[in-house]
Amino acid sequence: MARPSSAAETSEPAEEAYDLAEQVGFIMRQAAQRHVSIFNEIMGSDLTPTQWAVLARLYQDGGSSQNLLGRQTAMDAATIKGVVDRLLKRKLVQTKPDPEDGRRLIVELSPAGVDYTRELLPKAETVTKVTLAPLATNQRATLIALLKQLR
Repeated sequence: MARPSSAAETSEPAEEAYDLAEQVGFIMRQAAQRHVSIFNEIMGSDLTPTQWAVLARLYQDGGSSQNLLGRQTAMDAATIKGVVDRLLKRKLVQTKPDPEDGRRLIVELSPAGVDYTRELLPKAETVTKVTLAPLATNQRATLIALLKQLR
């Protein structure tokens, strides 16, 4: 008995072919790669987007425990530890004992970190503008609102 040939054997596409280029995860990954490329071009190669997220969050909110900082910047415990360690080596952040819990450390911007972050804020705003430049103004707001619903 002859077995039916598959789409792969006949080189004909399946009726409902899976098209990677149309998948939300793939499109979001491409958009994220474009954004990181823009970030690196504008912000420079000595700062990663994850490092910037930590600096910007600390600048915005002040000191924080490393655990909370990781949650606020969408990083797992290992990632936030590595980022904080690298920023400590660069003397952009510093730690101090938590006055409420002596076992815990508070991470905060160092004076040099405050200056560095303040200097980069206009560039960071440019990164966002360049990333969203292909969209009309109303599309930008819609994209941000839709992405917030997906997180």
